[in-house]
Amino acid sequence: MKKTIITFLLSAGLLVSCADLEVTPTSFVTEDNYFITQDDATASVTAVYASLSLDPGEQSLFGRNLYFLTDMASDYAAAGVSATNPQVRALSSLTHDATSDRVQVAWRQIYNGINRANVSIDNIQKVSGSEVIKTRLINEAKFIRGLLYFQAVRLWGGVPIVLHEATSINLGNLKTNRSTVDEVYNQIIKDLTDAEALPKTYTAADAGRATSGAAKAILAKVYLTRKDWPNAIAKSREVIDGGYGYALFEEFQDIFTKTKKNGKEHIFSVQFEPNQAGNGSSGSTFQATSFTGFTATEPADIISDVALFYDIYAPSDKRRDVSYAKQLLNPATGTLYTFPKPIFKKYLDLSNLATPGNVAINFPVIRYADILLSLAEAINEQGGPTAEAYELINQVRRRAFGKPITTPDAAVDLVGLNQSTFRAAIQEERKKEFVQEGQRWFDLVRWGTLVTEVKKVTAKNSVSERNNLYPIPQSERNINPDGLTQNPGY
Repeated sequence: MKKTIITFLLSAGLLVSCADLEVTPTSFVTEDNYFITQDDATASVTAVYASLSLDPGEQSLFGRNLYFLTDMASDYAAAGVSATNPQVRALSSLTHDATSDRVQVAWRQIYNGINRANVSIDNIQKVSGSEVIKTRLINEAKFIRGLLYFQAVRLWGGVPIVLHEATSINLGNLKTNRSTVDEVYNQIIKDLTDAEALPKTYTAADAGRATSGAAKAILAKVYLTRKDWPNAIAKSREVIDGGYGYALFEEFQDIFTKTKKNGKEHIFSVQFEPNQAGNGSSGSTFQATSFTGFTATEPADIISDVALFYDIYAPSDKRRDVSYAKQLLNPATGTLYTFPKPIFKKYLDLSNLATPGNVAINFPVIRYADILLSLAEAINEQGGPTAEAYELINQVRRRAFGKPITTPDAAVDLVGLNQSTFRAAIQEERKKEFVQEGQRWFDLVRWGTLVTEVKKVTAKNSVSERNNLYPIPQSERNINPDGLTQNPGY
């Protein structure tokens, strides 16, 4: 494989700032002068992490592009007038097809990250250095690969499984056919099971890396998605009882406060820093697309229906005013500005509203509240609500209403539900808890309620059963039409 080009950007190393994993890439390299030292191995895995937050000239996967598919194409979000890309508007109205550039970019970004992980997994073992560190780095790469395949299988169904770096530029050798959904999930479970051997914690300098708790948490969501209730319960309990130190923040706002990054509720987050896009690679654009300044100009990302989403919160539910803003204090004038329509707020840096493109708030891929609600859901689906299931959902509710999290409170606690009404309560809590966190579309699909719920939004009444999957990008099918069969309805 001499002179094979490793087609990813590599970091100069693990430079740390503000106790966060630094993922800014700096250069191209070739294999014949790389993978020699342990520093090379570390840099290669840093590049794997970077695939989640950086993409030259494009909005990054977790910086916003995945949002188009998981949130804007669900019921609660829509494209505002500032969203000028017609493909984005088509996703918002559920009229997209196999030529959608956003679907194509998501596919490319996911497989770019998978390919980076494959290169690291294939090559790290041959470098000099500590076997313990090399094994850890390989398992970090497997965690990212498992996470990315989990995104892919839920978006497209069966997808090609690629587990090794390309050793040929011959197009025929590069074609890989779709695997079955079961085969993809088996690979996800294998990668994440290996990643369970990762450390429980890191030093502050390495905050943001994947841990064994993160691997177990994603595995719990995998089993929940598969409706494998016993394993979903077992893995969720391992996260809760495993001595990781996870807990809910006392204040919901702290989840999205940049000085609280990688805190006790954050099981795994994609790391974002100020000026991360300064090298020409797009980082997080959530703030800039949710907030256009103190004007009546509609931002690119908007709430689809105020009555169906903003108005469903009790006024004392703190999640409403963290997730949305009806008013914000203008730091330039000192006046309280009222927006014509509530805007998304979670990713607004309230200490730096003057430069909305300079957001430094991490994206929470999975946090502790998700595990509490996932365990409650799995317990209920296995046999109805139990005292444990009630306590799990009630902890999330108590925090939402500013109550002591572990103290029963009759004013907010749920009681007396059957399996069906408890299921509805879980779905309602997730709807309120995870606004703009890439969860809504996945939740609706796995509950089998996507069409029913999205049809409630007038502007999205084009939704149909085909929207439970995305189309295989036409550009990919042009290369391999027989091996990449199209999903129904496209």
